[in-house]
Amino acid sequence: MTRAPGRKAAAPVLDGRLEAGYPGPVCGVDEAGRGPWAGPVTAAAVILDPRRIPVGLNDSKALTAAARAALEAEIRATALAFGLAFATVAEIADLNILQATGLAMRRAVDQLALRPVTALIDGNRVFDLGCAAEALVGGDGRCAAIAAASILAKTARDRHMVALDRTWPGYGFAEHKGYGVPVHAAALDQLGPCPEHRMSYRALQARLARRVGA
Repeated sequence: MTRAPGRKAAAPVLDGRLEAGYPGPVCGVDEAGRGPWAGPVTAAAVILDPRRIPVGLNDSKALTAAARAALEAEIRATALAFGLAFATVAEIADLNILQATGLAMRRAVDQLALRPVTALIDGNRVFDLGCAAEALVGGDGRCAAIAAASILAKTARDRHMVALDRTWPGYGFAEHKGYGVPVHAAALDQLGPCPEHRMSYRALQARLARRVGA
């Protein structure tokens, strides 16, 4: 069925039915911040109460900042358990971003007050989370618990980057959250890197080499 021109696709209805097909308790796990040039990678794990699933859950990237903030508060108030964790820039350098993401996810699951039987992870990678786990491509738009985790991870990381902007002014962390947008690239060229920049990334190494050679 095609949509009329100009009409947006309806938001998915994420009501916990997908999670009900797995041995429970089931936690959703997602990350925020794999791609940025600066700051930690953040992960969240959420076990939703099937009787109190917030309405409007979706991939955090598909939501406005106001919608994320409202849903974050509701998730924290109604979930059976949730955990948040970071992997630092130093850990990203030591492990690589993929393994650091897995480390942050394991830390988030370990923070849960209720031990999950199954973890559903957004993406195509299964990490050792201390319980049975399955990866779901596009899971943040298909699974309520993963969508909830994506919202908690995103809002927590955004707040962290706003705090880093006060510690390391001039880079615009509060606005772009560490992503490699032109204004960030220009600030990096002018100021050089700070300790929160992921200098293990080849793109940043190449940019710094050009700056030093200029």
